[in-house]
Amino acid sequence: MIKVCSLFSGSSGNCIFVSYNDTAILIDAGVSGRRIEAALAGIGESIDKIEAIFITHEHSDHISGAGILSRRHNIPIYANSQTWNAMRSELGKIKSGFIRYIELGEVATVGDIAIKSFPIPHDAICPVGYNFLINDKKITIATDIGHMNNELLSNLEKSEMVLLESNHDVEMLKTGRYPWPLKQRILGDKGHLCNDIAGKVVAHLAKCGTKKFLLGHLSKENNFPELAYRTVCNALQDIKINPEKDIYLEVALRDRASNVLYI
Repeated sequence: MIKVCSLFSGSSGNCIFVSYNDTAILIDAGVSGRRIEAALAGIGESIDKIEAIFITHEHSDHISGAGILSRRHNIPIYANSQTWNAMRSELGKIKSGFIRYIELGEVATVGDIAIKSFPIPHDAICPVGYNFLINDKKITIATDIGHMNNELLSNLEKSEMVLLESNHDVEMLKTGRYPWPLKQRILGDKGHLCNDIAGKVVAHLAKCGTKKFLLGHLSKENNFPELAYRTVCNALQDIKINPEKDIYLEVALRDRASNVLYI
């Protein structure tokens, strides 16, 4: 049984748990090590079972707890070489044997799980999403997305479950208190994905057969969980998919774990 849980999701920190059989992995570690340890215990898991941390990109809300977890629990950290160069000084000293590389498009294997990276459009040095390939099933994690394109969509398609960014409501962002340069960054091609586009993507994927979705990386200032959920529900209903019966849809919150999904 594959288990997936978003422990934290948002600009204040991100961490996702994926496991299969005796193999357990974290994607990102953007809050303190102690908070991640407590969140794992809260879903009945132990940090001692974590065999690897895969980093999507070097921004602090994705890496701030990775170094301490690696040192405290002897956990390897995987990232591409460009991301390693960008984040190395922020992580602190990492034992050489725990510095692992997975270059863009490559597949790494940890225990019973194969992990493939793919590019995402974001304002980091070499940001990626990840496919987790397990027994002919694919689980996909993709946040911090400036825009959707065909290559990215192809990496999302044919997934059993997708965690997809639904960062902001465009009108809330435009009329909110953020300075204009920050608004431009978020709205730009290397910024973050809005609710409306997330809804269209979820509708497309659901039509193609994906059954389980988590909406992640919601903005605290420019979104509400209920608004993101309703926007995506409306997009699904437009193509005659009932979001409460035909699929599973949940919003991953910034300060608490999602439900554990079983695939």
